[in-house]
Amino acid sequence: MPIYVYQVINPDGSEGESFEVEQSMNDAPLNQHPRTGEPVRRVFLPPNLATKYTPVATKNKLETKNVEKAGFTKYERDKLTGHYHRTAGKDKRAPDVINPNQL
Repeated sequence: MPIYVYQVINPDGSEGESFEVEQSMNDAPLNQHPRTGEPVRRVFLPPNLATKYTPVATKNKLETKNVEKAGFTKYERDKLTGHYHRTAGKDKRAPDVINPNQL
């Protein structure tokens, strides 16, 4: 169920305290504070969209230029041989190809 934010309307018309209420989308908006009975209004807020860890954002962070910039080495698996080939990274100690059968 969604959580709605409400704000108390003070007697002078100013904004009072805010509080959250979990209620069904089919329920009518509250007109009074559930405990004190003071008049309230619903506060409309922008939706919380998860954008930091989306598949696109993760893919962008793992691009070759970003991996090399961070100092890491990136390998991709060859589907035919099963070997891993270096696709990013400039560390001379890192091998160009890794054969997992020899580990």
